[in-house]
Amino acid sequence: MLIMIRNNILYNVQQYIFQGFLVLMALFFYSCEKEELPVPSHDPGDVITNSIKMESDYRNQLFFDLETNSLVKQNHKVIWDLGFETSPSGNKIILNGSKFMKAANAQTSSFNSVTDTVGLTFKIDMPSGSIDSTAIENWTPNDVYVIDRGYNELGTHQGFCKIEFLSVNASLYVVHFSKLDGTNDFSMTIPKDINYNFTFLSLNGNLVSVEPPKEKWDLTFTQFTHYYYNDGMTYLVTGCLSNRNKVEVAQVFDKNFAAITLNDVNIYSFSKNSNTIGFDWKEYDFNTGTYLIFSNQNYIIKSTEGKYFKLHFIDFYDTFGVKGTPTFEFQEL
Repeated sequence: MLIMIRNNILYNVQQYIFQGFLVLMALFFYSCEKEELPVPSHDPGDVITNSIKMESDYRNQLFFDLETNSLVKQNHKVIWDLGFETSPSGNKIILNGSKFMKAANAQTSSFNSVTDTVGLTFKIDMPSGSIDSTAIENWTPNDVYVIDRGYNELGTHQGFCKIEFLSVNASLYVVHFSKLDGTNDFSMTIPKDINYNFTFLSLNGNLVSVEPPKEKWDLTFTQFTHYYYNDGMTYLVTGCLSNRNKVEVAQVFDKNFAAITLNDVNIYSFSKNSNTIGFDWKEYDFNTGTYLIFSNQNYIIKSTEGKYFKLHFIDFYDTFGVKGTPTFEFQEL
């Protein structure tokens, strides 16, 4: 009799444990489902058409704000070489991908001994814009890098420099750089300003203003270096990158532009990669010698202000038929 009671107790305990396990598993799988975003209902904005003039040689970098439908800032793409992360704990350094720049770790702390590029392995910053996927990565004080300064809009190579990163703290970087032969030698401090994503340096020896304050823009129209993972090749392409600060983008290729609504923000996956819009909303037609636009490639953009916009491209030419003027429609959802 005691054995039977004990067995019943054990059976009941096992059942409770099993049922509890099922509840925990159900909660686990429920928590893994995509969380719906609380999006307040409101009337959408008007459909707006705008154009950005990059010029036919793509010399301009242009920064655009969706909420105000305004071009916030533009600059000649060759004015800068390196961007220095500005957060107090930041130490990441980016290359100007619009010039097809590259960098190589010289594997030495002897600045004067670096005089050429023999035996060096050059890398690019990955086009995703990830701050952890840069050519100058995990540097330590006194590391020396050789910088390939890339090309201007005419295809002229801008030469090589060497640079040593001496120190970084919450407010500034200290660097030393020159040409490979030791001429044009500069020692500089690079201040941090948390109102911006980066502080920008020209290896001609001066700081330059490039991006607007990080809360004031959403998209930049520019050339950038793209890496094709299939064949391991890198190319200079022309397109649109998103602000690393807060902006997220979802691709919507299975709906037409007019059909996209605010409800779609809970259906499509958003990415923080800067090149989610990228360059392949157009394609060069070798038969006609012109660019074709894929106007059915739509994007939902979460702006720096947290608002949602839909956008697609409709042209790449100005009214005179000259390339280099992306025209797009967008609407606040």
